[in-house]
Amino acid sequence: MKQMKVFIHILVTAFILSSCSIQKRCQAPELNLPDEIIAGENDTLTIADMSWWELYSDSTLSKLIKKTLRNNRNMQAAEAHIKQMEELYRVSKASRWPTIGAQLFADHETNDYYGEKFSKSPEFSLKASLGWEIDLWGSLRWGKRKGAAEYLASVEAARAMQMTLIAETAIAYFELVALDQELEIVLQTVKTREESVNQARLRFEGGLTSETAYQQAQVELASASALIPELEQKIALKENQIAVLAGEYPSKVERGEFDLNVTWPENIPIGLPSTLLQRRPDVRQAEQQLQAAMAAVGIAYADRFPRLTISLVGGLENDELKGFFESPFSYVSGNLVAPLLTFGKKKAQYKASLAAYDEKRFAYEQKVLEVFREVNDAVITYRKKRRTSELQLNLFEAAQKYVDLAQLQYFNGVIRYIDVLDAHRKFFDAQIGLSNAVRDEYLAMVNLYKVLGGGWETSPI
Repeated sequence: MKQMKVFIHILVTAFILSSCSIQKRCQAPELNLPDEIIAGENDTLTIADMSWWELYSDSTLSKLIKKTLRNNRNMQAAEAHIKQMEELYRVSKASRWPTIGAQLFADHETNDYYGEKFSKSPEFSLKASLGWEIDLWGSLRWGKRKGAAEYLASVEAARAMQMTLIAETAIAYFELVALDQELEIVLQTVKTREESVNQARLRFEGGLTSETAYQQAQVELASASALIPELEQKIALKENQIAVLAGEYPSKVERGEFDLNVTWPENIPIGLPSTLLQRRPDVRQAEQQLQAAMAAVGIAYADRFPRLTISLVGGLENDELKGFFESPFSYVSGNLVAPLLTFGKKKAQYKASLAAYDEKRFAYEQKVLEVFREVNDAVITYRKKRRTSELQLNLFEAAQKYVDLAQLQYFNGVIRYIDVLDAHRKFFDAQIGLSNAVRDEYLAMVNLYKVLGGGWETSPI
């Protein structure tokens, strides 16, 4: 009993020393997080706390996102990878426990050697075996930790994939409806310019204007009409992109109308630095990869020391079936294997695992820096796009009044027809500019929501 206590004490001591050594040699990441994500702003809330189906209230877009998450092949591959890593984690956990086996054996050997009497040598046995590796240096424990970290990293990778897919789908959808709006503007402009050509033709034929005004009207009509094929091409390509995202072959995509009356707030809460890192699944994935790298260091460290395996075999064995169940046997063995001379191989593997850990540590630190840059860039972009949208709306309203006034003055003979055409060109540019500005504001909002870590929650059925 006393010897058993000593043995257990040795195991516990080895376990603690192994853990302390690895923790000491694997330097923790140096983040030195700032107090605020944006200087001068300290929000306790963040828009990323909103569920994606609440942010994207367009029912058509919401259905499209759900279909994408359900059918996208990359999403399905990420979910399959989770299952793979879950089963491998179970393998690493099971490695810490004894292996139990059974064997039923029957053998009948005959010998008729030259100069010797003919003999028979039958053998029958039924055996059960138990093998158990004693985790002296924590190799199996570190293996379990590594499996757990890799499994959790796969979960976070799938969440990051979902977050990205939602953003890509929303961006493609808003780009598509914006293209529809732009095409509608062009078609309406073409219709207006066709009327202008007819009016210019009548005035020219009636001797009221020169042929120059008529030709100018035709040029403006042709320039607007030339925009239609390219826009139709962009729309078709964008539909194909969305269809493939949703796991379908290229086809028509259902969508709503483009809402030019954006009501996003000017200042959006972005949260605290600590909550930002907690919300971003790609950051948590990098953190789990770092934990897996540390576990790999533990495995490499333990592999430099002896391994102790205990085997227990027992059962029945006899050379005849008669009396078979009255012929028990058993034996116990211990196997201590130590690497005596590996020419530096084990040490090199250990140092390589330490270098691999440092690689993951620096990658994690870099990831955190990039996340803060992404959020700062996204906040600046959103605010500037929103301001641009406001200014484009002012330009649109002014251009619209300019067209009405120019048309009236032309009919009263105050200005030339070229001035009317100039007013129509400015109004057309203002329409396209407003549509693009509103589109960019939508896209900036989608990107801001994504970089803040929004969009990986499971949607309701």
